[in-house]
Amino acid sequence: MDVKTENSSNGFTPEINLEKLHKMAAEVILLGKFILRLLDAALVFVTNVLARFLGSKLVRRHFHLMLSALVLFGPVLSFWVSKYSIFANSNHYLYRKFLKSTWGWTCIFTASFMLLLSLSARHPPSLLLRHLSRIGVAGLLWWGCRGLLTLLEDAAGNCYEPVIPAQDIQGTASSLQPLLLLHEDQTKASCLRDNMVWRGYEVSQDVLIICLCCLLLVEEMPVFGLYLAQAKPLPRSHDAPLRFIFLLCVVLLALWMFLLLCLLAHFPKFPSQHLGGALGYLGWRGLYQGWYRLTPSWGCPGLPGEGLITTTYKDTQPQ
Repeated sequence: MDVKTENSSNGFTPEINLEKLHKMAAEVILLGKFILRLLDAALVFVTNVLARFLGSKLVRRHFHLMLSALVLFGPVLSFWVSKYSIFANSNHYLYRKFLKSTWGWTCIFTASFMLLLSLSARHPPSLLLRHLSRIGVAGLLWWGCRGLLTLLEDAAGNCYEPVIPAQDIQGTASSLQPLLLLHEDQTKASCLRDNMVWRGYEVSQDVLIICLCCLLLVEEMPVFGLYLAQAKPLPRSHDAPLRFIFLLCVVLLALWMFLLLCLLAHFPKFPSQHLGGALGYLGWRGLYQGWYRLTPSWGCPGLPGEGLITTTYKDTQPQ
């Protein structure tokens, strides 16, 4: 006992066993490799199932019908949802961070998926640019629709300032509606910014862009299933980034569907939301079911996957 205290007082410490440290490091490395293999196997299984699901004829043929039914009957859920729900708050984190930048998130994830798919298939950059132009065309369509709808809303509406009558101030006529003072030459944005009342016709731009992005993702993502079915797939270590970005795109699609359901259930606006959904559907119909089905050229980007994989995407498209 005295020897131990004397050694500790003199500052001596037990010698480090290097062999034991090497053994512990090897065990940690083996555990890390096992976890990585487990995560890789889970990623492969989940992405294979999702690719098979999104590539099925049921989804590709009837997803737009399901989305249309959701937009049409979604506001009925407002009779059952609670007004005290966290999603009934328009300042919720999901609305502020995702709803206002729906197109940005969709553009980044979809373009990343196309880039990794092109690199995995080892195709020239010119083919990648032609497929990326589909995202650019959809972005131009959204930009034009947003500008046009803003002009129409400003032209078809009026800005009013609520004025409290003198009787309301005295408390003799509190049941009367407040007077509205018309303010001309006011846009909708400036009117709402000044805490005034805007009355007029409008189209829900949020529902429009969410529907367009959902339909765009459902058109672009099934290419991954064709990539997996080609004759010479890449090793797992090489296609892991592609699988991961594909999984993120599917998660993004689920998020847009959830936000659309929240908007319809907690903030129903008839018929502006239905008009927005109809315009999103028409935009998808004109691009993916119309123009993109023409012969691929620099004037037409073509359908998703054309030229990137051995299987032609047009042959797998439902008529």
